Amino acid sequence: MTDVVDSDELLRRIRRARTWAAREAETWQARSDDLRQRDPDGSRDAEMRGHAYEAVRKVLDEILTPGVHAADD
Repeated sequence: MTDVVDSDELLRRIRRARTWAAREAETWQARSDDLRQRDPDGSRDAEMRGHAYEAVRKVLDEILTPGVHAADD
């Protein structure tokens, strides 16, 4: 079933998703740092996951504030 969502609710959802993606990126980066010495393969995997969440965050930033984050790349 499809729900009709107004623009304010859509923005709330995008902001919530952006916050979640940023938190996940930080979590995976910390995990990567923690694993670096004892499990290099696990560290690389965690780092790649962190990059994926960071990419999602950047896309959501661009949706929320178009053009502002172009210099971050």
